[in-house]
Amino acid sequence: MYIEDLKFSLWADFIERDYLDNEFKELIDKKIINGATSNPAIFKNAILNSPAYKEQLNSLGSISAKEKYEAVAVYDITKAADILRPLYNNKDDGYVSIEVDPSLCDNANATIAEGKRLFKTINRPNVMIKVPATTAGYIAMEELTSVGIPVNATLIFKKEQAIACANAFKRGVYKYDKIVDTVISIFVSRIDRALDKELLSKGIETALSGIYNTASIYATIEQMDVKGCRALFASTGVKNDSLAADYYIENLLAYNSVNTAPVDTIMAFTKNSVRKNALPISKEIIDAHFSKIKEAGIDFEALLDRQVHEGLKTFKEAFKEILESI
Repeated sequence: MYIEDLKFSLWADFIERDYLDNEFKELIDKKIINGATSNPAIFKNAILNSPAYKEQLNSLGSISAKEKYEAVAVYDITKAADILRPLYNNKDDGYVSIEVDPSLCDNANATIAEGKRLFKTINRPNVMIKVPATTAGYIAMEELTSVGIPVNATLIFKKEQAIACANAFKRGVYKYDKIVDTVISIFVSRIDRALDKELLSKGIETALSGIYNTASIYATIEQMDVKGCRALFASTGVKNDSLAADYYIENLLAYNSVNTAPVDTIMAFTKNSVRKNALPISKEIIDAHFSKIKEAGIDFEALLDRQVHEGLKTFKEAFKEILESI
């Protein structure tokens, strides 16, 4: 763990073949990261922009585009899992996540089948199957954990989503009768990027909505106390040049949590001496901020609903672009 006293982990939100052979190992050896995450957008950038994949793709013959994608993704995830395995064996996370086809997000049975197939194919205990937090996704989360498969619930923007994920994990773990490691991935900076321009025009402090929304969800997850389940803070890279590169890591330091971030963001944080809790944040402070937003005529709940929809759309489009290109 990056900060042992806080049980706080840093995971790299990046997968690419050359990186796995070099910088990834260095970050682990230096005890900077102890896990990794991927998503269709990350794989799209890697596969389409890195020459490291051309030889494998050219050797795969006449199989379908999705089969080619899976061959490439499974290779990388397996490699990452093997590199991380000593951490997993030492009970220091060591997980890497792979997402099911996002186009299946409204099909519980297909999501379950693909999640089980990917986990069996990779055949590594330190792989988390990443499932979007949709109605069908909650059903899949319960079923996957009920057979001992670790799950990363993703694209959480709303407290109701997090509660549904936690309850699904609780039911699944009850059936399995053993602790299964799970994370609930709360997306942070996308909220500020969508909202801050309007807040600035109305004289409301910016770069806080994502943090306060996340802090509220984190508190709920902790209160639910699902064994093996932690909050994971995602979308923590900074796009606003006025903010410190590690702004969303420093301001979301929390006990029993994970932050997954781009490598540059992680390296910026390693130069920061901050090692104390930023969460919890008092309910009064959070409520006061969102009261200002409501009084300004902004429908924050509708904004969150759009973020869920746009997040799924982005991952679906990235997946489609990968298949079309290979």
